[in-house]
Amino acid sequence: MSRLLTISAIAACYFIFAILLNSVGTVILQSINSFGVSKTEASSLEGFKDLSIAIVSFFIASFIPRIGYKLALVIGLAAVLMVCLLTPIFANFMIIKLLFAFIGASFALVKVSVYSIIGQLSDSTKSHSSLLNTIEGIFMLGSLAGYWLYSFYVDPANIESLTWLNVYYSLAAMVFIALVLVYLSPISKPETSDTNKSVLVDFIEMIKMSFQPLVLIFVITVFLYVLIEQSIGTWLPTFNSEVLSLPTDISVQMTSIFALALALGRLFAGQVLRFINWFTYLNICLVAMVLLILLTLPLTENLTPTIVTSVFNAPIPAYLLPLIGLMMAPIYPVLNSVMLSSLDRSKHAAMTGLIVVFSALGGTTGSVITGFVFEGFGGQTAFYMSLVPMGLLFISLYLFRINTLKKSQ
Repeated sequence: MSRLLTISAIAACYFIFAILLNSVGTVILQSINSFGVSKTEASSLEGFKDLSIAIVSFFIASFIPRIGYKLALVIGLAAVLMVCLLTPIFANFMIIKLLFAFIGASFALVKVSVYSIIGQLSDSTKSHSSLLNTIEGIFMLGSLAGYWLYSFYVDPANIESLTWLNVYYSLAAMVFIALVLVYLSPISKPETSDTNKSVLVDFIEMIKMSFQPLVLIFVITVFLYVLIEQSIGTWLPTFNSEVLSLPTDISVQMTSIFALALALGRLFAGQVLRFINWFTYLNICLVAMVLLILLTLPLTENLTPTIVTSVFNAPIPAYLLPLIGLMMAPIYPVLNSVMLSSLDRSKHAAMTGLIVVFSALGGTTGSVITGFVFEGFGGQTAFYMSLVPMGLLFISLYLFRINTLKKSQ
């Protein structure tokens, strides 16, 4: 029962943060409409979110085991609860920036804690991979729910309306529920490998870890993957609105297909990977991603304008493009599981810190580059650009595979 309660608590944390983190694409679109900011300025929200994740993870990932994962979760949830309540009250672009900074900093605490707790709850590589994929699948279900939750508060008849900010009252209630679950959970304080070591020594060891060949190649691979995912996921609502000419609320709702595809892709991969080598499967996924981009984007050019009244009569590309989530879904959790399973549990917090840092940097880089290209050259060109990191990901995956084989020998 205590194990189930703990899993429920970390799942609830991941579900609510999935909504908050993946709302950035919707909020970018709404900020452009409601606050009159440019695409380039709106893309800075990704930076406020991801850079705060990176900075907090970088400096306190090694410190979290000392204060305990439960306290770290409580601090992160309480901070987000506060800022969610303040956002509709102040209702300006500056508070939105502050909101995502708090979300990012809090998620750094949450992700390091959740990944480390998964290590505590797992007694084998198989059980670790299974639980991690389940939690990541719940994360994507949260992302899916978030698109519909936000679209419910969007006023399609008045795109400048600020009523969409009322969604944060509902989100604050959900954060409170997660906070109660964490408080009731019997999450044990981790055992540190050497209690006499200072926080500075732990931090230096985390830095040294990043220079190991296997770890360095791994974090580069994670960086490239998240760059691709965020460049597409963040700008898909704007792509639907401006390139496919969909109404604002339907643009957001159609983006939920991307989240659903990611969730289904991870659940499906959890079964397929029992029979297929992870490296082979991830390469198949990458090839499929490239083909989908090359086959779908030409369909978005010179579209005949039509009146779209619901998700059921949107143009075909609006359904096809988000399906890239099916192919990219397993890449991130599989890479993390392979890497974490090769380390002692005492190193999981530090390794998760590096994962979060490079994921954040990849997300910011992808979103900002896509924002610049989108504004200067159009949505199609911006999405075609994703083929470049996909090509680099083929190379880094191969190098990661070679180094994991060396380590296991």
